[in-house]
Formats: sequence, C-alpha cells, structure tokens
Amino acid sequence: MPTPATRPRLRAKAGGGAFHLVLVEPEIPPNTGNVARLCAATNCPLHLVGKLGFDISDHAVRRAGLDYWHLVSVHHHADWETCDAALSALAPAGRRWFFSTQAKQSYLDVNFREGDALVFGKESVGLPDWLLERYPDNLVGIPLLGAVRSLNLANSVSIGLYEALRQIGALANAELG
Repeated sequence: MPTPATRPRLRAKAGGGAFHLVLVEPEIPPNTGNVARLCAATNCPLHLVGKLGFDISDHAVRRAGLDYWHLVSVHHHADWETCDAALSALAPAGRRWFFSTQAKQSYLDVNFREGDALVFGKESVGLPDWLLERYPDNLVGIPLLGAVRSLNLANSVSIGLYEALRQIGALANAELG
C-alpha cells in the first residue's frame, strides 16, 4: 500500500518554463514563498524586481523551511529596466502582461503565448502608476464577484499562470505518475 509520500500524483508532461513570473517589489515573504513553490511546480522562472520586503539569502531561505527553493530559477533584478532586458534576452518573442485591479480587460480575454511574462505588483499598492501608464494595452485584471478590493498576490499569480498554461496546452494529457 502506498504511503502519502509515494502515492501517484496527477502530472502533466514536464515543460520548460513556458512563462516568466515577475513580482515587482513583493513585501510579504509567505506570498513570495507560495509563488516560488508555484514556480517549482510549473518549471517557470521567478523574477523579483527592486527592493524586497525580506531576505532571500540561502541562510534565510533554509531558516524559513523553503525546501523547494533550490528547484526554482530565481532572478533578482535591481529595477524594471534590468528585468525587462533580461526577459527580452530569455524570451525575445515574449510579451509582458501586467495584472492590475485597474485593468479594463480580463485576463480571460488574452491569448497567452509561451515566453510571455506575467507581472504582478506589491501587495499593498499593486504595480506603480508609471508602469501601468507605459503599458496600457497590456493591462489585465482578474474579475471579482464580491466586494473585496483585490485577491491575495499568490492566488492571483496562480490564477493567471494556470490559465496561461491551459491555453498553450501544457496541462493536457495529465495522468497519474
């Protein structure tokens, strides 16, 4: 009889990091930890931009018990321009999609492509206005049904990424393995 650790899990065929997840100045360590785990589960690189509200040194990560951190391709960029240049080098055809509560179009109306970057802002205020103004045609939002202002950062990243993965067929033909 298999133990919980050895039971088969539903798996899609491993992909090669079809999307780049970008967090601009994340503030809350558990949110970034959850996004990092999502990156490990989906083989997507994680880009952290600007000043972080926490330490991501090897010692700090070990102390926080993030035993999957070594499975994540983490890139820390000093600013947006450095991140944008790195994204262009890693995925020249990739587009940038900026998730914001101020967006006029739903993420469900976007046709995601491999190499695209999904960009999210800090927990307290979202993306900076100058970034929203620079990319008005690439702003997308997650429609809400209730009265809350926004969703949790890690939840938003999960929702956006899994829709993008679904669209490119990365989740098709999943089986126990």
